Amino acid sequence: MTNSNHEPDTLLEHACMVNDTNFSEIPIIDLQNARSPDFALRRKIADNIRRACITVGFFYVKNHHVSEALARAAVENAKPFWALPDAKKLEYDIHNTPNFKGYTAFLAENVDPENRGDLHEGYEFGWEEEHPAALTGARADGSMSGGNVWPTGFPEFRAASLAYYHAVLRLGQTLFPLFALALNLPENFFDDKTTKPAAIMRILHYPPQKGEIDDRVIGIGAHTDYECFTILWQDNNQALQVLNAQGKWIDAVPIPGTLVVNLGDQLARWTNDVFKSTVHRAVNRSGVRRYSMPLFFGTDYDVMLQALPSCVSEDRPAKYEPVNAGDFVKSRLAATYAHSANSV
Repeated sequence: MTNSNHEPDTLLEHACMVNDTNFSEIPIIDLQNARSPDFALRRKIADNIRRACITVGFFYVKNHHVSEALARAAVENAKPFWALPDAKKLEYDIHNTPNFKGYTAFLAENVDPENRGDLHEGYEFGWEEEHPAALTGARADGSMSGGNVWPTGFPEFRAASLAYYHAVLRLGQTLFPLFALALNLPENFFDDKTTKPAAIMRILHYPPQKGEIDDRVIGIGAHTDYECFTILWQDNNQALQVLNAQGKWIDAVPIPGTLVVNLGDQLARWTNDVFKSTVHRAVNRSGVRRYSMPLFFGTDYDVMLQALPSCVSEDRPAKYEPVNAGDFVKSRLAATYAHSANSV
């Protein structure tokens, strides 16, 4: 006889008990005690994260200690670059670098093969020291090796972007031990797998869509993210939508004082899809320009992604072949930008 009050002993058992992905809202998780010396308080946050990861794959975080002023400064200091003529911006085109860093033009990205292109422009960069005096050159990151590309004449753009980047990077480093606890692993499980933060950030500009709208051209098409998790800042204009198991798009409405966290494919592969990498999109029907900044936090690029033993069983065999993290991310980026590669 099954005890209705039985507490799950394993991660797979827990997943079976709470695996209802027909969500209608996205939970909010308070990170106030994320670094508390009291393990019970950290454990409580991890339990909330685990439930959100199994059922939704998305959650908001509050009390995250990332300054809104830093986010606003990064967006504002990017606007002079967006105002440049297209030909000037294309001098920094992402196709000119081996590691997909730099500028992405309108419709150059297409994450949904059924669509005609994503209606946004963006600037993409990865890890580097925040202060130029400390620069030591590009890191060796295997297939993703290479430095960032910054437009000349816009020092404030670079400085403000990196200031925000490092603030969110610190938040990501706070989240990894909580994800480990959520997986019933030691809190330091990810420490040796994130020694060189493989964190890619994008500053995105979505123009307003007015008049007759082609549903095959939206802000960004339906997709999943590639890394372990994404930390997203969004302005006050609603655009982000998350797909539930019933095929319904759920709005991830902007909530003041929060950031959005969603799981990516690396963590889904590691957990054998116990944790969900959920399909989402952005549709800007606000009538005004929209700005957002996702930071995609992955493992070191030399890490092998292989299903955790606790997420595999006779009834749930491993779904994915082991793969090198850097090769995986680069292949996904290449596919995303393939349709515009010959236009540069």
